[in-house]
Amino acid sequence: MGQVRHGSATTTHAVRAAIQRSQASLATLSRELGINPKTVAKWRKRATVEDLKTGPKAPHSTTLSEAEEAMVVAFRRHTLLPLDDCLYALQPSIPHLTRSALHRCLQRHGISRLPDIEGDKPKRQRFKRYPIGFFHIDIAEVQTAEGKLYLFVGIDRTSKFAITQLVDKADRRTAWEFLEHLLKAVPYRIHTILTDNGIQFAEQPRNRNTAWSRQMRFDMICDANDIEHRLTKPNHPWTNGQVERMNRTIKEATVKRSTTRATTSSGRTSPTSWPPIISPAGSRRSAGSHPTNTSPRSGRQSQTGSSSTRSTRCRD
Repeated sequence: MGQVRHGSATTTHAVRAAIQRSQASLATLSRELGINPKTVAKWRKRATVEDLKTGPKAPHSTTLSEAEEAMVVAFRRHTLLPLDDCLYALQPSIPHLTRSALHRCLQRHGISRLPDIEGDKPKRQRFKRYPIGFFHIDIAEVQTAEGKLYLFVGIDRTSKFAITQLVDKADRRTAWEFLEHLLKAVPYRIHTILTDNGIQFAEQPRNRNTAWSRQMRFDMICDANDIEHRLTKPNHPWTNGQVERMNRTIKEATVKRSTTRATTSSGRTSPTSWPPIISPAGSRRSAGSHPTNTSPRSGRQSQTGSSSTRSTRCRD
């Protein structure tokens, strides 16, 4: 493809090259070529015959500081989130950040398009097939208007039967209590449970098989029910990918939903309790049966208990 000249161009690549090779004076070349002497002087000083890019030589944001711009770039490269998600996540830290300023910042650094970013995500592979009864368990943080809560999620790798429980703390006690609740709610035998290496589920690797190590209550319950407790490889969260994806689905479905609180006899407020419900994914309820503060697909709510539980079936 030949040279693409802008509308005000008075020279071509060949003319510019001739100017750079010529030993004649500026006035002589100006008369011969019929151009301004300043144009001759400009191209004689240039090392190339290409037009320079328009705009500032060192582009920078007029609304963001260097530190804020570095924060935006690091956040985008680490999370690989879409533009609007980055905006909502960064605005609490950078209140004056606008969508247009964020987009221009990402464009300047060449990361405005997610497909062009080569992240550290591993190649997606199909899950190995297992008989029904293989559960993935994980914990997700849920931000509410009243503070931070923790969502325990258990999902069967094969049947996609899922159990959730919302609690105030994510410690070892709530972990094994969720396991007991899971065993009662699942209508078939569980033979394997896969968790990460969090302190709620396992001793830290450096403390295992030492004189001070002891069996955790979570493992005791697994042994009592003839369940194999497996741990993911450290720093490999995608090994537990099915429940990680389930966490995201639940968060996306509840992030804009208000949370009803129940008052206990001691005066404390506690999360609303939902009884376990089994429903096929995509099922429709009859008109007029939608519960308060929930979507048509979510379960019924009651005002008892100190933790929130729900079970459902979901698609991949």
